[in-house]
Amino acid sequence: MTETLLIDRDRPGVVVLQLNRPKQLNAIDATMRDALTRVFAEIATDTSVSAVVLSGAGRGFCAGIDVRNFGPEMLAATAPAIERMRFQEAMAALPEAIRALPQPVVAAVNGPCVGAGLALTLAADIRICSTAASFGNAAILLGLSGAEMGMSYHLPRIVGTSVAADWMLTGRTVSAEEADRRGLVSELVDAERLLPRAYEIAADIAALSPMAVQLTKRALQANTDAPLDAAVELENRNQVLTHATDEAAQRRRRWSDG
Repeated sequence: MTETLLIDRDRPGVVVLQLNRPKQLNAIDATMRDALTRVFAEIATDTSVSAVVLSGAGRGFCAGIDVRNFGPEMLAATAPAIERMRFQEAMAALPEAIRALPQPVVAAVNGPCVGAGLALTLAADIRICSTAASFGNAAILLGLSGAEMGMSYHLPRIVGTSVAADWMLTGRTVSAEEADRRGLVSELVDAERLLPRAYEIAADIAALSPMAVQLTKRALQANTDAPLDAAVELENRNQVLTHATDEAAQRRRRWSDG
């Protein structure tokens, strides 16, 4: 696989993806975008993978789109709107692919996480970060809409509408401590503990029933905006389906045996 994306499959049931353009703070170029697109598609159908860890090489998670050296697909300021729409759709497909993965994704944010990098992080199921992390929407600082790549969908659901509006309308940098306080991340850890902790979380998930895990992920997504009766209906269905599996029966027996 291309060197812009490192893939580690050494841990049973877990795939670790590391964005690998450290000199550019892992800014996304065309090669990295295409590699991520391919790998997400492969993981989605790989039944040996139960959880995914996403992080960045070096001192950054992802500095957004590499506008200086994206590649030949980078658009000129005078490009027609239809070409810009196609470019935007190709970038927005990345967080959509993360959300659509059957397997939960743990984002381990090790440093600056800006623009497209923030969009990838928001699409993950679990987010943890190190004390060196920072977050920013930033597009609005360039005269662009801060609502892109799913951010206006994900961010209000994670931190609340008012906090999301603050971050997206000002484009200001958010510290790791504020991200933790506002609930953007579930854990704030020292830098040397970040990846080991992400591995622990992913391994804990991989040790569970894949069907139960994947149905739980889907229920969390579907019920965020669902009315209560529809949410409970989906939960009821999922419990019945998972209860009927052989693995669930074995786990119940082990649990009752002590």
